[in-house]
Amino acid sequence: MIDLKGKKLVLASQSPRRQNLLKELGFDFEIKSADIDEVFPEHLEKEAIPMYLATEKAKAMMPGLMDDEILITADTIVWLNGEAVNKPEDRQDAFRMIKAMSGNEHVVYTGVQLTTKEKSLCFFAETSVYFSLLDEGEINYYLDHYKPYDKAGAYGIQEWIGYIGIEKIEGSYFNVMGLPVHLLYQKIKDFIS
Repeated sequence: MIDLKGKKLVLASQSPRRQNLLKELGFDFEIKSADIDEVFPEHLEKEAIPMYLATEKAKAMMPGLMDDEILITADTIVWLNGEAVNKPEDRQDAFRMIKAMSGNEHVVYTGVQLTTKEKSLCFFAETSVYFSLLDEGEINYYLDHYKPYDKAGAYGIQEWIGYIGIEKIEGSYFNVMGLPVHLLYQKIKDFIS
């Protein structure tokens, strides 16, 4: 386990998945909210988008950051057919997203930033996800029973649709959930050394 050398971790995320993943790493941490509009410059692509948003969340939290705190901010997007796919606006949008991923490959990018009053480090992870062909009944069943409107790409890999629809992944499973914990653990270790 990492010795944080008197520092305290602060996770700026309301995501129960991120909170649980960080807890499973064995860290004690405080949860704070980073409320920003998740908009980004149009020219950004792929990993640059969640890295930009993680940095913007960190900037919003900086004024309240204490000397002994390490802030963790993160953002996740799905990259499909040359476009960023974020959280769905409504059921129709969620259906459209999952239908577009059906029988297709997409890439999940998570940008993470570690920030103290003295320094910051931003990094990302990417995972390729391959969906089998889903029929409309399967998509509707998932949307009726899981309501994934708070998730990039309108799905949770750890939910029913992941069990029946994902053929394979290349990269970190936990990254698809929203936090690349293997990489985060290593980066925290490097950050405090």
